[in-house]
Amino acid sequence: MRRISLLLVSLVTIAPLCADAAPKKLPAYVTAALADPNRPANNKEGDSFRLPAETLAFSGVRPGMTVGEFYPGGGYFTRLLSDVVGPKGHVYGIENDRWKTSVEADQALVASGNWKNVSMDVQPFGTVRFPKPIDIAWVTQNYHDLKIAKYGIVDTLAFDRAVYAALKPGGIYFILDHQGAPGLSDAEIEKLHRINRDVVVKEVTSAGFKLVDEGNFLRRSGDDHTKPIFDESIRGKTDQYALKFVKPKS
Repeated sequence: MRRISLLLVSLVTIAPLCADAAPKKLPAYVTAALADPNRPANNKEGDSFRLPAETLAFSGVRPGMTVGEFYPGGGYFTRLLSDVVGPKGHVYGIENDRWKTSVEADQALVASGNWKNVSMDVQPFGTVRFPKPIDIAWVTQNYHDLKIAKYGIVDTLAFDRAVYAALKPGGIYFILDHQGAPGLSDAEIEKLHRINRDVVVKEVTSAGFKLVDEGNFLRRSGDDHTKPIFDESIRGKTDQYALKFVKPKS
């Protein structure tokens, strides 16, 4: 799903999450990032259902890291990542050149001057290109888009191998997406904007990554996996998985 669109939807009442979503003690750099007064109001409104604190804490992003963020979509997570990694870190964003609205929103973020450790690049979909090795590769709610041909033809196995090459040894590949039923075709993925968790794990581990952790803080049992994520009955309440992969150090 193109995340810029999520910022434009009306808020919905969120069903209670599972017990795994119970709050844990958060690092100070995460709570400070969420409290940044420069965050736009519509970003803060999305926090209740996107759970950015839990997402950041689970991902393993820390001060001083170099982040490669795929498809910032206007920068909901970009701003938070920028604050977390701080002045000794950097966020390199890559946007799909076909998503003009997202490109404009990304450029506005950089032009604001509030997040000086952020750089944005615009490339054909599926491009993996950073100026230096990265500590963490970040893909939230967009891995399924790599299967949608109208956004650009992408070989996701080749994409994962390129991410592997871009990461430092021991680096993290973080993916969060909407759960889909097993066996979805690319046409069904395009219709639903979902992808099955097992498909992602199979593809990413085939590139050499190890799955080291899985977060259930966005799991929602009330979601109907047969409905598109934009269906009003589930919008903002979809069942999502968070996966943390690591590139082995040797």
